[in-house]
Amino acid sequence: MDELSLGVPEPLLERLPDDEPGTAADMQTAVADWERKLNQAVAAADDDREAASRVLEAIDRFEDRYETYDQLVPELRAWGQSPVYALTWRTLYADIIAQLYEHDDLAPHLERERNARLVQDGIRLRDL
Repeated sequence: MDELSLGVPEPLLERLPDDEPGTAADMQTAVADWERKLNQAVAAADDDREAASRVLEAIDRFEDRYETYDQLVPELRAWGQSPVYALTWRTLYADIIAQLYEHDDLAPHLERERNARLVQDGIRLRDL
């Protein structure tokens, strides 16, 4: 499987306020770290299915973080705070997930692994 390549979309960086220049650097550092860890996990996997399973675990964490930031947005607005950073991080998580699913070598394996997990979960729930 080819190495994964992730990045922060330029339009997302352009939407950041100018008053906090460190936020863009923080996002780029975070994405570079995620890329490094995901590539290490894929390289350590014995086969493509195990690699997809490891990436899918990361996607699940990204989806959880996406939901956390999504829930934070109305709360910030209710308190009269700007939700721009929460919106930006939420969008970043969604984009990273999309980038992983767009990876040619990985996408079919991710779909199979997600479907296998759905079937396993369904069987487990039915057996209860």
